[in-house]
Amino acid sequence: MIEFDQRSPMKYSVHKDFALEYLKSYFEQKWRHDICENLKTGYNEMSEINLDLAEIGLECDMEDLYFYETRLIGREKL
Repeated sequence: MIEFDQRSPMKYSVHKDFALEYLKSYFEQKWRHDICENLKTGYNEMSEINLDLAEIGLECDMEDLYFYETRLIGREKL
């Protein structure tokens, strides 16, 4: 525990500055932590969206492949 002499304004000022620096540091770390958490959440949400879009694209490609193969089979029968 930090002890200080109340009669000495210089020491009080030092402790006041220490407390202010501690609070600045605490809120800066909290701000950085919050940003990291928001980025993680955003990346997770975006990964779900990207997966859905990839599946939609794959579904369209599979439909095109099916129609292409159907046409090839139809031509082979001729």
